[in-house]
Amino acid sequence: KRIENQTNRQVTYSKRRNGLFKKAHELTVLCGAKVSIIMISSTQKIHEYISPTTTTKHLFDQYQKAVGVDLWISNYEKMQDHLRKLKDINKNLRMEIRQRMGESLNDLNYDQIVNLVEDVDDSLRKIREKKYKVISNQIETSKKKLRNVEEIHRKILVEFDARQEDPHYGLVDNEGDYNSVLGFPNGGPRIIALRMPSNHHPNLHSGGGS
Repeated sequence: KRIENQTNRQVTYSKRRNGLFKKAHELTVLCGAKVSIIMISSTQKIHEYISPTTTTKHLFDQYQKAVGVDLWISNYEKMQDHLRKLKDINKNLRMEIRQRMGESLNDLNYDQIVNLVEDVDDSLRKIREKKYKVISNQIETSKKKLRNVEEIHRKILVEFDARQEDPHYGLVDNEGDYNSVLGFPNGGPRIIALRMPSNHHPNLHSGGGS
């Protein structure tokens, strides 16, 4: 009877399968027989032995000739039936595509036309939703970039204001005496560095500088 323990069942299958294949090989070598064995385990694994002097297809062909049956006719009929169904599906899909493009509408009745209009409206709605989603993602990405640019601009303004508040910013002391003059052209303050002779100290007026 069937071995209930799965491990023991698998071990027994492996051992007896190898023994069967060994006997088949002996029949091939000792007797010149053509032997083909196909086995499918409980785990759906296929194991096969075929005599080196033949092929599985050749043995099947010999079997059909000896017994007088066609093993492939039923399978061929099933394939033909499946092919016909696929052709019908393809034909219907092509017709539906033409109808969605406004063609081949003469054979449709009122209910079919209403269904077609509803299908087209539903398709357009889905297309718009996908398009709006893409546009929304692009807008969100642009907003993030804008916020980053604004943050960089804000930092630059803060740094610029800090430099404006420092009265000694930009003055250079390099092998000479420099005096700063405040000028007010164009309505805004500006610090100007002047190199003056060491023995000359002019009296500058607050009205401007050069």
